[in-house]
Amino acid sequence: MVLLNHILSFSGLFVLLTHANSSPHAPSRLLGVDWDLWTTLNASVDGHLHLSRPFELPCFSLFEGQAVSPDSLGCAAVQANYTDPVFRSEHFGAYMQSQWETCQATGSGCLLDDSDPTNPAAYQDKDCQTGNIAPAYIDVQTVEHIQAVYAFSLKTGVRLSVKNKGHDYKGRSSGWNTLGLWVSHLNAGFMSFNETFVPESCNTSYRAITIGTGVEMQQLYAFADQHNVTAVGGYHRTIGTGYFLGGGHSILSPVYGLGVDRVVEIKVVTPDGRFRTVNECEDSDLFWALRGGGGSAFGVVTELTMRVEPQLTLQAAIIEFPANLSNLVSWYELMVNNSLRWGQEGWGGHIVGGSLIHVNPLLNQSAAQASMQVAIDFAVAQGGSGLIDELPSWNAFFLKYVTSAEAPVGPELMLGTRLLNTSLFATDSGKIALSAAIANALPFSTPYIVVGTPFLFPYVEGTTSVTPAWRTSLWHFSVKERFYFNSTLQDRQSEYAQVDQHIQVFRNLTPGSGAYFNEGDVYEPDHEQSYWGSNYKRLLEIKEKYDPYRILDCWQCVGWRGAGDPLYACYVQI
Repeated sequence: MVLLNHILSFSGLFVLLTHANSSPHAPSRLLGVDWDLWTTLNASVDGHLHLSRPFELPCFSLFEGQAVSPDSLGCAAVQANYTDPVFRSEHFGAYMQSQWETCQATGSGCLLDDSDPTNPAAYQDKDCQTGNIAPAYIDVQTVEHIQAVYAFSLKTGVRLSVKNKGHDYKGRSSGWNTLGLWVSHLNAGFMSFNETFVPESCNTSYRAITIGTGVEMQQLYAFADQHNVTAVGGYHRTIGTGYFLGGGHSILSPVYGLGVDRVVEIKVVTPDGRFRTVNECEDSDLFWALRGGGGSAFGVVTELTMRVEPQLTLQAAIIEFPANLSNLVSWYELMVNNSLRWGQEGWGGHIVGGSLIHVNPLLNQSAAQASMQVAIDFAVAQGGSGLIDELPSWNAFFLKYVTSAEAPVGPELMLGTRLLNTSLFATDSGKIALSAAIANALPFSTPYIVVGTPFLFPYVEGTTSVTPAWRTSLWHFSVKERFYFNSTLQDRQSEYAQVDQHIQVFRNLTPGSGAYFNEGDVYEPDHEQSYWGSNYKRLLEIKEKYDPYRILDCWQCVGWRGAGDPLYACYVQI
């Protein structure tokens, strides 16, 4: 199994690396920590300490400047599954957006050509380097493992990074010169359904599902289906529980709220070493912070419990047509002109290029057909198609449509995003301005629109810490660009700058709004305001309370130390 080839025990690698004295990854030099301390740490985590290997290494004959033997079978498996999210999620060194495996500032890394992973130009006579992957990691299995790593960090000063499934547009879960906590296997098999779940020390009960940190969305949805309920979650098979910490939009969110609105209890190991159960009755300040504070800023979550809905019958609008610049201008204008009405009727979904996938839990099939007829007629007139498909459950919809439409993995994608205020869609002047801005962006990038704000959800003010802009917006709007395995530093600087410049147009259209922490511009200006708005001051106070020694940090997270921190030496400067 390729996974086993990639996860060699730390003690086994000791023999190999002590014979490679010039290697920058020899244990005596790793992160500046003596070997005996690593040995002690390995014992305290039950042998789950490992040295990292790049996901693509089996294809290379050079690793960190030294000759190695390519693994032909391992390479063939990586090439065949390079864009497979399930395969990638099984490897510590693999990220869904692969630029975060590399040190973009220096060009060091170990990537294949995602458009053709068999292209030898990417790996023949090329030096595979660890890049931005944490050089050592713990395959976390227990609470005690997390506590041991915290103690090790405090003693040695080694910085930490936390990775689950690797869905990360901003590089928050990788980390040059860090010790990684890989939580993908932490309580990965644990799911529990309870008709009357009562959070600890509380009196209110919920119909709820509890999941371990390592559970993926596809597992959650299948489990919910077995119990005739609906879990609100992400639009990808392998998204993990980090989704619920940064906000978590869903195409069911217009009616049923964001992921953070669904969470009723969290179990977390805070940087002071305490294992806590937090909810609205226990450590309620931390519970509030975790429902939107995002990243790994407040601790490592081991499990969470979310409210679920009854099993839903969904009307799905599936519309597509052959797109060109001319008809896309008209199409997006049609979207702008109709989306407020659709939001009021309960639709949520995605719009990208000449396609629309929306779902509605409130309308029957004939009403859904009438509601979407204007979009169907447009698509048919362009030589495309449109239908309303009734599905018996969210899981049925997910299996039929999402697995073929989910965001691609493997390519080096970057996003610039903005939450677009509902007020833009309510006036002629707002709609004209928004349509014009989209038309101007089209030659650069086809916008990707998530209709996944909690538009109809009866939110209780102040119960979550995401930016309040979520509650006054209709669209989560993004433009995207990409890099390639052979992109230069100049290419990267230029593309990042262009994404930022194009999304700035939409920032200017929406003063006082915000962006989605999990999917924001890597170089989001005034990120504290964009991601958390008026909540940031309180979030920072809670961060200082539970992590006074700043053990946990990540790019533009709560309490971020800034781009000048050596931890972020691999980020491109623009």
